[in-house]
Amino acid sequence: MRTGYFYSLIFALLTSASIAAIAAPEPTQGVPKAPLVMGQAAPAQTAKVDLNGADAATLQKELAGVGEAKAQAIVAYRDTNGPFSSVDELLEVKGIGKAILDRNRDKLEVN
Repeated sequence: MRTGYFYSLIFALLTSASIAAIAAPEPTQGVPKAPLVMGQAAPAQTAKVDLNGADAATLQKELAGVGEAKAQAIVAYRDTNGPFSSVDELLEVKGIGKAILDRNRDKLEVN
């Protein structure tokens, strides 16, 4: 009977030791880990769209609120009246209002 208790104690001791070894945290090697920064995206560096050189497809793709019809209207205005002298002249194009211009002002340039 004593050997039964002895084996039970040995089994309990080895079981608890193996569980402790598995559950123990991994020792660090002294290498500092870089802090994890989440939620910050790198600012996108996009080239500005030249109102005098861009085609309708580029205008449609790059400008918010400008679809196919408005992009073609911009190109048609440029073909009829000559090159744009300023970004604000875009307000003369039918379908382009102050809201669309303000939303895209930082993406536009006139060369």
